[in-house]
Parts: sequence; structure tokens; C-alpha cells
Amino acid sequence: MTGEPADPQARPQAHLRHHRPVRRMAPRSRDEPHRTATPLELFFDLCFVVAVAQAGRQLAHDLATDRIAAGLYGYAFVFFAIWWAWMNFSWFASAYDVDDVPYRLTTLVQITGVLILAAGVPRMFDQHDLVLSVVGYVVMRLAMVTQWLRAAACEQGPARTVALRYALGIVLCQVGWVLLLLVPHEAYPYLLPLGILAELSVPVIAERPAQTTWHPHHIAERYGLFTLIVLGETVAAATLAVQTALDEHDALGELLPIAAGGLLICFAAWWIYFAEPIHDHLRSNRVAFLWGYGHYLVLGSAAAIGAGLEVAVEQAAGPAHISATAAAAAVTVPTALYLFTVWLLHSRHLKHGAAQAVLPAASAAVLACTAAGDHGVLAAGLVTAAAVAVGIVLHTREA
Repeated sequence: MTGEPADPQARPQAHLRHHRPVRRMAPRSRDEPHRTATPLELFFDLCFVVAVAQAGRQLAHDLATDRIAAGLYGYAFVFFAIWWAWMNFSWFASAYDVDDVPYRLTTLVQITGVLILAAGVPRMFDQHDLVLSVVGYVVMRLAMVTQWLRAAACEQGPARTVALRYALGIVLCQVGWVLLLLVPHEAYPYLLPLGILAELSVPVIAERPAQTTWHPHHIAERYGLFTLIVLGETVAAATLAVQTALDEHDALGELLPIAAGGLLICFAAWWIYFAEPIHDHLRSNRVAFLWGYGHYLVLGSAAAIGAGLEVAVEQAAGPAHISATAAAAAVTVPTALYLFTVWLLHSRHLKHGAAQAVLPAASAAVLACTAAGDHGVLAAGLVTAAAVAVGIVLHTREA
């Protein structure tokens, strides 16, 4: 191996990549070697996790004050907006990232949009005021429209049709969200699902003429990195909750089991997700879209674990207005959902024999830990750690 690029044009293109401020937005190759996430994509993820943290904080507040239905509804809607904007950018970047000045500036506009959305999250939860959140979301999505129009200008044939369909579909959806602000709050529960279905249908309709040239390894890495950052935010939220409780209530004995169980859950969540690479499974739009859409539950449950740990800490320290069983459920339910959806999207395609049953069984066992009340979080942590250990043993035997 000489280390030379397989493509003779790769070296001059790499040179131009760093010196031309504006470049033609040509599609990237699905077979491009060594395709990895860029610093801009990592910065994008870190800024998006600010909105994730806001959503998790509001969810924890509502759960701790026994406003479960309102908290879950608000969290599901806000997390969809965050996840969907993140996902659309990631798939577009996988196909068309040129990393020039216009591309970078447009991406920074999208980041501005998510920060506006994050600022509006408390208003949406507490006052059902969607104005600021919708403004932030529309800023993100209209910036995405300019990217697709730029791609369309450099494409022809079916690929151009795909880009134009994306642009038109996104614009129509944003018109719908703006019109939503004009209707009474009482209509939101009926209209929000329609808007979400419209957003979800755009890629399915847009890519009928042809498939964009997203890169399987790059997409798998992007989802993995965002999952990693969300898990990091979960650990940070739980740590802050423990610190605050210790400062205000000095309840070390009650908090240690929750802290230990929470760490075990987060460590196991990381281990299980990254146990096997998934990129070879992403062979078509049908498979990849189902996998990508399913990550709404993976990422949403991962972030909700942090909110649940905050609730468990508050309940143990005294100020929460819910029972110990309900506080345990705030952790065990999202943990069980995370384990099951990771199995559904990842492990069942990669495991064989008895290993197939590990995560579904662990998911059921974690739910059963809810009955342990004050010790439910620690019990759930031990179950997830045991699931990792059993998986390692079975993998070793297969090898």
C-alpha cells in the first residue's frame, strides 16, 4: 500500500476543496473511500443537543409534577422537530456536502434556527405557545430548501427532479406550520400529527425518480455520533441533578443507588449501540429510511433516560410530587424502549441464535424493575449491565 488515493482526481479535488470558496455542488459517490464526518457536522450536532437538553429538562419538570400526558406530548413534538431537521441535514450532507463558503453559511443558519427553537421550548411546554419554536423550525427548513435548490441547479434528469421535489415539499410543509399558528390551541392535537405525516412523506415522494447518493458508512457514523452526544447529555443532566440534590438536601444515601444505576444504564446503552457496525446493512433506500426513521425512538428514548434520572433524583430528595414507582418508571420505560428499538434496528440484523433474545428479554426485565420503586433505577442498571455481559459471552462463543 502506497497511501495514494484510488481515484487519480482525488488529490487535485482535495486541494481545490480548501482553496475555492464556491464550488459546484456535485453529488458525492456512494463508494467514496474513507468518508467520515466533518468538523462542521460535529459542530452541528453539538448545537442541536442544546435543543435536546431543553426538551429533556422540560420533560423532567412535567414528569416530576405529575403532568405526564402533557409532558410526553410536548416532548414527542419538540423532539420530532429537532430530530427531523437534524436528519434531513445529515442525509443531504452525505449526498452533496461540498464544504464551501455558501454551504457553511447555510449550515450556520440552520444552527441559528435550532437555537431559536430551543429558546421556544419552555414556552411551548408551559403556555402551548408555538410561535418561537415554529419560527426556529422554519428557519432551519428554509435554509435546507436553499441547499436543495443549489443541488438542483447542478443536476439534470431524475436527480434534478428529486432535488426540486425536496425543495417544494419542504416549502409546502413550512407553509402549513406557519398557518398552524393561526388556529386555536385546541386544534393542535389534531393538526400536529398531520404536519408530521406531511414532513415524513417528503423524502419518500421526492426519491421515487432516483435515489440520492448518500454514503452508508457516513450515514451510520453520523447517527452513531449523534447518539453518542445525546447519551453524553443524558449523563450530564443526571450528574447535574445529583449535584443539585446534594447541595440542597444532602441525601447521599438515597442518591447513590440512582447514580450507580444511571451510570450503568448509560454505559450499557453506549456499549449495546456500538457493539456491531451497521453500515453494511444499509443497502437501499427502503432499508435505510426505515432504519433512519426508527432512530426517532432510539434518540428520543436515550434523551428521555436523562430526564427520567432527574425525576428519580428529585423524588429521592423529596420535592417531586410522584411516587417512587412512578419515578422509577420515568427511567425504566425509556430504557426498555431504547433496548428494544436498538435490537429492532441493529442487533436483530447482526446477531444469531440465542444472542437474538438478549435485548428483548432485557427490555422486559427492565420494565419489571419498575416494581422495585426506590431501587428500580439500580435494578435496571444491573439488568442492562447483565445484558452486555451475556452478549459478550455469546459473541465469544460464536467466534
